[in-house]
This record gives sequence, C-alpha cells and structure tokens, in this order.
Amino acid sequence: MDLGLEGKLVVVTGSTSGIGLAIAQKFAAVGAHVVVNGRGDDNVKGAIQKIQANRPEAKLTGIAGDVGTAEGAEAFCTAVDALGQPLHVLINNVGIFGVKDFWDITNDDWQHTFDVNLFSNVRLCRHFLKQMLERNQGRIIMVASEAGVRIVSSMIHYSVSKTAQIGLAQGLAQLTKGTKVTVNSVLVGPTWTEGVDKYIGGIAAQTGRTHEEEMKAYFAEREPSSLLQRFLTVEEVAAPIVFLASDAAAGINGSAQRVEGGIIRHI
Repeated sequence: MDLGLEGKLVVVTGSTSGIGLAIAQKFAAVGAHVVVNGRGDDNVKGAIQKIQANRPEAKLTGIAGDVGTAEGAEAFCTAVDALGQPLHVLINNVGIFGVKDFWDITNDDWQHTFDVNLFSNVRLCRHFLKQMLERNQGRIIMVASEAGVRIVSSMIHYSVSKTAQIGLAQGLAQLTKGTKVTVNSVLVGPTWTEGVDKYIGGIAAQTGRTHEEEMKAYFAEREPSSLLQRFLTVEEVAAPIVFLASDAAAGINGSAQRVEGGIIRHI
C-alpha cells in the first residue's frame, strides 16, 4: 500500500527514545523526511544514529529543543520553517508521566505536566495548523492515552492532561471542516518503554517479586480488563499512527483511535 508519505516532511516531538523513536523509525521506513526532536543535542544525535544504523538512506533532520516551554516551542517552530519544506505531518508525541498520590501533586507538578503534555500541542498546532489549512493539506496526531478517558487515580495529573489533549484534538478537527487536513488523537495503552521498565523495577523492589513476575502481575492486578494482558510494543503503537498520517486514512478525522489492547470496555 502506498501511504503517500515519501519525501513528505514529518515532525515527531519527543522522538529520541521509546514510542517517539519508534514512530520516527516507522516514518523513515516509508520514505518520509523526519524531524527528530529531543531536549538535548546529544540525545537527538544518538536517535538519528540509531535510525540510520538500520536505514542509512533515511532522510533525517535533528532539531533539539524543549517544546514544553513557550520559548522552546517558538524556537522549534522557527527551525522547522527554516527547512524550507512545508510540514505535512505533526506528531505531538512529547509527554511526561509519573505515579504520585493526589495529595502530593504540587501546583508546580500540575503546571509542568500541562506545559509538556498539553501546551506543547497547543503552541505547535497554533503555528502549523494554520499553514496546513492554507495549503489544504496536512495531518496532526496527538499521542494521548487511554488514561485520558479512564482516569488513573495514582496519576490524576497525567490522566487529566491527556483528557485535555484528546479534547484539543477534537476541537481542532472541527476547524478543518471541508478541508483535506485531519486532526486525530491516539489512545495509547500500557507500552513497554525504558520508563516503564524502571517503573516495573521499582514495584518489583517493593513487592520482592522478580521483574518478569511483576510484569505479569501488573495486568492481573492493575489492568484486569486488558484483552492483550501484556504491554504493547513501541512498534505496535507506531504502525497505526503512521497509517493515520497517510493518504489511506484521509477519511478519519476528529477521532480518538484506541491502541490500548482492549483495556477500555465500551462499545
């Protein structure tokens, strides 16, 4: 299937590791020109090297910067514009999470979580969506979470930021009415990343179980509604995101696509 992405400029924020890196790798595999983003130059260079190790012909541009701040987002947008190629796909992937009791979540925690998980999306969409609408072409995808519709009490600040992100995608999609621009969100379920590996290791240290035992227990005890009963791989998350960005998904707009292993139980 021709996805119509060859040579197209694609931005993936927070793409130096985990899901973001897998998304960047998948776009590179279909011939897109991918902008790899992270907060530090070394991390960005390292991610580019990882992608090129398997795909030396990949067209990649590294732009370091913290899009979770107003200044960083503005500088990032300026750097993307300076490439001289219209942005076809914006993947708002950058995000942070943390397990914390509600009473221990400070005002600064709330603000930082929303700055990174929501306002980075707002700032980049404010800049690039208008350009897409003027060209009558483009895709924006918010990498959200099933926690946005199924609030997790152990990380309420994260969950609520994802609820807002899903709402933002729906609202922006309404601005694309009658155009060839689409805006969608993806509700990602528990995915095996470096951060989750550390999280499971921390729980294992508390319970006395092995890492493998804790991985199995996680779903039996914490996610019993999951139909997969395992963590998603980053590749399993990246594939549907690339599809949503393709010409083949032109009829999908304003949706919250579930990629969460069947955790959400509703029709």
